[in-house]
This record gives sequence, structure tokens and C-alpha cells, in this order.
Amino acid sequence: MSKESILKIKSFDFAIRIIKLYRYLKKTHNEFELSQQILRAGTSVGALIREAEHAESRKDFLHKLNISLKEINECDYWLDLLFVTNYINKNMYDSIKKDSVELLKILIASIKTTKGKK
Repeated sequence: MSKESILKIKSFDFAIRIIKLYRYLKKTHNEFELSQQILRAGTSVGALIREAEHAESRKDFLHKLNISLKEINECDYWLDLLFVTNYINKNMYDSIKKDSVELLKILIASIKTTKGKK
């Protein structure tokens, strides 16, 4: 399985987890601001990876992956904030944080690999 297809699958699964987290935050904590932020950032990662599949050029492909990298980094920020402010417990945080860090690492590796190809 290629790095790109792993990235596609993992980012889709991550988006599903983010949607479930969003629903949990709304239902359990009646929280609407932070949940909107993490929903937008967490689901856009996979959308950008899908866009990159049909990039017009290598430069466009890299651009979309770099934006996806920024979005997963932003998502990490919202996860940290939700944990520190007690909206999510340690088990929830550790579980989803592990997935976000994994996506971050795969994206970085994909970007480096693509930049290295001539």
C-alpha cells in the first residue's frame, strides 16, 4: 500500500473521529465554538489530501499537502486546548492525539519524499 493511500485512509478515519468528537462536545458539554474549530480543521485534512490526488502539477500536489499539514497542526492545537480545559478526558485525548500525530508524521514524510523526487 502506498503512502498516499495510507494517508487517504487514515485521514478519512480521522475525520470520522473528529465528527464524533464534535457531536460529543455539542451534546455533552453544549460547546459550540471550539467544536466548530476542530470540526473544520480535522475534516479538512482528508479533503485536502483528496484534492491533492488530482493536483494539476507536482507543485500543486505539494501545496495541497502542505495546507493539509497546517490543518492537522491546527487540529492538534484544538485537541490540546480541549484537553487542558477539561472538555475531553485523558483517554479520549491520548487516543485521538495519537492518530493526529501519526497523520502529521505521514504528511511530513510524504512532503519530503515528493520534494526529493525530480
